[in-house]
Amino acid sequence: MSPTEQTVFRLTAYNGVENLHPFREPVPEPSAGEVLVKVRSVSLNYRDVAIATSTYPIPVGGKVIPCCDVAGEIVAVGPTTELFKSPDLIVGDAVVAPVSPSFLYGHDKGPDALDLTWGAGKQDGVLREYIAIPAHSLIKLPPCKAPRDFVQWSATPCTVTTVWNAFYGNARLKPGDTVLVLGTGGVSATAIILAKAAGATTIVTSSSDKKLDFAQNQLGADYRINYKTTPDWAAEVQRITNGKGADHVIEVGGQGTLHQSLAAAGPGGVISLIGFLADPQETPPNVANLALMKALVVRGVLGGSKQQLEEGIRFMSARGLELPVDKVFAFKREEIIAALEYLKSGSHVGKPYVGNGWRLRRKPLLGCAKGHGAGGLHNRRDHSQPGF
Repeated sequence: MSPTEQTVFRLTAYNGVENLHPFREPVPEPSAGEVLVKVRSVSLNYRDVAIATSTYPIPVGGKVIPCCDVAGEIVAVGPTTELFKSPDLIVGDAVVAPVSPSFLYGHDKGPDALDLTWGAGKQDGVLREYIAIPAHSLIKLPPCKAPRDFVQWSATPCTVTTVWNAFYGNARLKPGDTVLVLGTGGVSATAIILAKAAGATTIVTSSSDKKLDFAQNQLGADYRINYKTTPDWAAEVQRITNGKGADHVIEVGGQGTLHQSLAAAGPGGVISLIGFLADPQETPPNVANLALMKALVVRGVLGGSKQQLEEGIRFMSARGLELPVDKVFAFKREEIIAALEYLKSGSHVGKPYVGNGWRLRRKPLLGCAKGHGAGGLHNRRDHSQPGF
């Protein structure tokens, strides 16, 4: 039987991550068509820092529960009615939820898709112990036999959906294509993994040789460019590709890197605008002329649909792909704030996570333990590895 109260974390102001505070609130009762999910792992994205610091593209108000990436376990099913029949999901199933539970199909949707995501705009997020979710929006996972499995799958909603949309929502990625990936964060690491599995050649940029080593040795990137030692990295991409340029560019820097991404792309290439991490240039690039002369597609990617997430998860499951886990933090205020500060610092490779309901263990790899409350949680901060 589920408890009647839970801990939720809410932002009480939007000028720093330290404004995240715990509250005790009722555990929701799933209504008809809903299931109650016990949150097992939450993965963090840079947007969680942006929301907490008022740098997110849309305003977020009220005491919102942040975060949008969750994997969990069904612990209750709402009542059956004539309109809402018993769902295929049952108690004990492991599930993930798409970032926008109302964006079910297709690859393009207007700004309301961003406004309706978990933890932004019009609804609370997933940084809590229990959440009631419409059953039709959930994706059933392969059996999760250990906490590590929930951690792995909780990385997928934001990054896999976004990358799948970038690769297959417009001009589709093909074997033999060249993919340029900026950085080594969550979206970028996912892009390298999915592109390599699809038969593409990958080029990754970073200012850190340590991160570039990881991208090549652990993620499988084919070429690397340190943009500090090679400031004109667009020219280096052209050299690597013998003047053909990149077919796909995963652009997470925004205005600060777009001018070089345009120069690095090959004729007919696709530049997927996903992030806004780099400082803007004093003189913005002439996107219209550069895109016209190369017949480029410059496309904003606002996440994606449940359908795209499901396709990405099937692809990963069939090929045994795993996303890199940087660190796992405990479901406690000081730990979550430390996780957000760590994400803000840019020191991570892949994504940091918040785990819920695991015994505290000394070993770096997570063991199998369920239902032991939010107080005894595994923490890999002091002995973590950048991936598995």
